[in-house]
Amino acid sequence: MKSLIRTDRLYRLAAALALTALCAALYPGYSANAAEETDGHGEEHAGEEHADEERLTLTPEQIKYAGITVAEAGPISLREILPLYGQIVPNAEREHTVSARYPGLIRQVAKKVGDAVAQGEVMATVESNESLKPYPVVASLTGVVVQRNANVGEQTGDKTLFVIGDYSTVWVNLSVFPGDAAKIHPGQPVRIASKDDAVTGEGTIIAVSPVGNSANQTITATAALDNADRRWTPGRFVRAEVVLTESEIPLAIQENAVQVVDDKPVVFVAEDGAFEVRPVELGRSDGRFSEVLAGLQPGESYVSDNSFVLKSELGKEGAEHGH
Repeated sequence: MKSLIRTDRLYRLAAALALTALCAALYPGYSANAAEETDGHGEEHAGEEHADEERLTLTPEQIKYAGITVAEAGPISLREILPLYGQIVPNAEREHTVSARYPGLIRQVAKKVGDAVAQGEVMATVESNESLKPYPVVASLTGVVVQRNANVGEQTGDKTLFVIGDYSTVWVNLSVFPGDAAKIHPGQPVRIASKDDAVTGEGTIIAVSPVGNSANQTITATAALDNADRRWTPGRFVRAEVVLTESEIPLAIQENAVQVVDDKPVVFVAEDGAFEVRPVELGRSDGRFSEVLAGLQPGESYVSDNSFVLKSELGKEGAEHGH
């Protein structure tokens, strides 16, 4: 076997020498050193091609069409969260009932359900059964009429004539399983989102019920939520994330920026109009951000959205080089 290998090498050497002699005869300036230099350049180009496989270049039009966006790696507050479900309810402290001060006959009704009212505004006029004199029934707070039980010609008795709600703030009743109840306490921040994520907001836990719900074996935690723009309608079902702990992380990236190449997590670093594939070592994650332990420096720009497009392009280039 060894003799066959030596013979093969001799044949190849002889062929190379013959080719060198032929080139020298045809091209006086040709030398064997030139051939070696050419081979060297080939190796350099091969190295350059390998380096290029780790970098991608897209035109501005391609970047815009793909929806690729860039963010800067840096510090972030990493949150441990508890996902919950619940329902928007009126703020019980901002919902008032309005009744007549003295029993009498309702002579006039000025408001209907859905009407806005200001504190002190006249809502109805009642004629007292004792004095037979009319007096006004006024709104006790600024809000909207959510219920009306008053009609002209009726006796007021002691019934509620109107219900007024101020929905500039609302409450969110969240269902907590008993095993998680010890994790929830007043003052914790909570992120509220509609089921389709179209509406989101930040609230705060204000109370945890000491009594369980026998119907579903959960405990109710109540959060207060700003509703100045009236986006949250009482009765609406929502999702929530209660922030249990919060840690300051010196270097983090968005979770959806991470792709897997050759079984390793990578990000695409934006530099000089190109995108470099950069392996990273990741630490803790809260589902939105991941801690970076190695592979990136603070301030470096990386692709935060639609990085899968670049991974796809990388795969295409790898296939082309393979052919």
